[in-house]
Amino acid sequence: MSATMLLPDPVGPLSRRAHALLRGAHRAPGPLELPEAGSFTEDLDAQLALWLIHQLSYRGYDDVDDDLEWSPAVVTLRRGLESAFEAELRSATRERLAVTDAGTPVEELLLAMVAVDDGPSVAAYLHRHATREHVLDYLRERSVQQLAEADAQSFMLPRLRGAAKVALAEIQYDEYGAGRADRLHQDLYARTMRGAGLDDSWGAYLPDVGATSLALANLPSMLALNRRLVPAGAGHFAVFEASSSVPSRKIAAGIERVGLGPEVAAYFDEHVEADAVHEQVAARDLCGSLVVERPELRSEVLFGAACCLHLDRLAAEELLGRWGASDDRAERAG
Repeated sequence: MSATMLLPDPVGPLSRRAHALLRGAHRAPGPLELPEAGSFTEDLDAQLALWLIHQLSYRGYDDVDDDLEWSPAVVTLRRGLESAFEAELRSATRERLAVTDAGTPVEELLLAMVAVDDGPSVAAYLHRHATREHVLDYLRERSVQQLAEADAQSFMLPRLRGAAKVALAEIQYDEYGAGRADRLHQDLYARTMRGAGLDDSWGAYLPDVGATSLALANLPSMLALNRRLVPAGAGHFAVFEASSSVPSRKIAAGIERVGLGPEVAAYFDEHVEADAVHEQVAARDLCGSLVVERPELRSEVLFGAACCLHLDRLAAEELLGRWGASDDRAERAG
């Protein structure tokens, strides 16, 4: 798997603005013109612009100066994009959060939010109905997230303390292979892609993925890279882990159903057991400990959890719509 990449091409005015700054322009020209309220999450240009900038905090680009990570113009653009994204997510999750029980322990609420979620299930469709090309499309689509699996959450470690820090470190140790380089989860995904005949190079399918797939990758970066949003990052991570085990089992079965073989399903098989454990550690030891120590963070933890479920729904609707999945075949989560 190639570790770095060339700066991808822009697709609109916001990503062109980001592209110009990363090419060395000293400042972005003119005022920042963001998408209309309520559309940032599903705007490919806006999500790509944010993704382009976020990558400077990870692997960077072969043809971009690393010093631009902290360029005032780049940081200003990043903050403008993130502010719009966050504001839209807070508005979109307000109704879901309004019905949470203030008397229930936060760890129980997080697991309950996953249990009652009724969003459409891509995993169920892949399990029973998807064609081989649908499965390959899914693997390409998720590559922008899974080929960098767990990296965003590592930024949260120095910003936590005590039991919450220990809990996150425990999960991250597993995500990074539990001491074995050949078991690094992002590399397991790369092997899955190679086994399916796909390109496992970092960013190879970036021009093909949808806005919500980029949003799925941008959200944990935004939450982890901004210290005030780390509690939301913890809640997001807990729900991400809690909503992974059962879907992973279904996806693995779907992969084998279309004839792609066990080597392609191995990544998902790994997550059936691992994430069943991680969900408890993330909900109870990470988020539970965080809120016990600082009760005022409870609402932010739940906000991050609601963001995860909200984006999962949008991403599922985008993929299932692309595949022409009818309502009776696009089963609900749960």
